Amino acid sequence: MSDSSILVLVGSLRAASTNRQLAEAAAQIAPEGVTLTIHEGLGHIPFYNEDIDVEGSVPEGAAKLRSAIADSDAILVITPEHNGTIPASLKNAIDWASRPFGESTIVGKPLAVIGSAFGQFGGVWAQDETRKAFGITGAKVLDDVKLSIPGSVVRFAETHPKDDAEVVGQLADVVDKLVAATSETVAA
Repeated sequence: MSDSSILVLVGSLRAASTNRQLAEAAAQIAPEGVTLTIHEGLGHIPFYNEDIDVEGSVPEGAAKLRSAIADSDAILVITPEHNGTIPASLKNAIDWASRPFGESTIVGKPLAVIGSAFGQFGGVWAQDETRKAFGITGAKVLDDVKLSIPGSVVRFAETHPKDDAEVVGQLADVVDKLVAATSETVAA
């Protein structure tokens, strides 16, 4: 396997969120030759506005996001569910990533969406909406790669996801499938 770079976008802005912890665990268990980089700063990107999305004056946070996407081989999105849908910071990142129209570096990039939420379904609504939105941007969404962890506040109250053998196994499977999709994209 050749080296792979996976950009991780975390939909929660909270430093100690269980979704952030899932991202940290995924980065720790990545196989040799695979680097997972958690993107920082989604909360510092202004709301998308075409008036400020002008060459030479794109806000720094948005430019960094676009650059990180361009430099990655694949994207792993790890998100909670806010009021039954995508967190605002993640939706905003999707809007910035999709531009400029026809020139977005996200087009054709393998992308998987997973996450955890307090509710009994583990945030599946937010994950489904996130897959849909990224699919519209042109990303190569891996619809068959899913991981929804319900009851996250209770499950991870005293245990970090990296110490939960079941979760670690599931994360490893997600990363392996994302790397395989990256290899398929390069070969195509």
